[in-house]
Amino acid sequence: MASKTTSTPKKSAPKKARAVRKEAPAPKPTKPVFRAGTWISVLLLAALIGGAYLINKNKETAADTEVTATTEPAFIFGVDSAVSGIEIKPTDGETVKVARNADGAWAVELPFETEANQGAVEAAASQVTALRIISEINDADPSIFGFDTPAYLITVTFAEGKTSKLEVGDATPTNSGYYVRVDGEKMVIVGLSSIDALTSLALFPPYLNTPTPTALPSTPTPVPSPEPSATPTP
Repeated sequence: MASKTTSTPKKSAPKKARAVRKEAPAPKPTKPVFRAGTWISVLLLAALIGGAYLINKNKETAADTEVTATTEPAFIFGVDSAVSGIEIKPTDGETVKVARNADGAWAVELPFETEANQGAVEAAASQVTALRIISEINDADPSIFGFDTPAYLITVTFAEGKTSKLEVGDATPTNSGYYVRVDGEKMVIVGLSSIDALTSLALFPPYLNTPTPTALPSTPTPVPSPEPSATPTP
């Protein structure tokens, strides 16, 4: 009888343990330093500050504009004053005087009476009411401005009978105006062109027709009479 063969069971090789990979924990979400709401608040604040600045700036500009518009220039005489006579007396030279006659027309009275160039005198008269004060001089020695010996003495007569005297002293260091003393008291600086328009009357008297010198009658030269010659005695 055949013998029964028993087979020895084969041992299987031990299985290697699978490596288990641990997953790293997910990082916790961090909060942003500035949230969207914060940025919106900052932008709104900046807009408010900028708007307030512009509003205040516009108010200041408007205030300055109003002050400039309401500040009127100062003049020696009123702009509505009616001039009826002007006399210019220079330190050196002849005095020139113009005045309105009975018909209301300008006439030259000095250095001699004659008809006047109406346009030239009217232009000078208009400068009387345009003598704008650039600045006033307070508490100063009048002699340092040339008032001891003024270059011109201007006498202005108005229609209502009032008379005012202007002493024209030295020119300013910048040559932009003249030192002028009004009626021996108030000292001011007046624009150069206005004074020059008045003093030009003395330099170029406003004659309507340039006077021609009248020839003086010639004086006959005496001729000596011949002396009688002696008659010889025979």
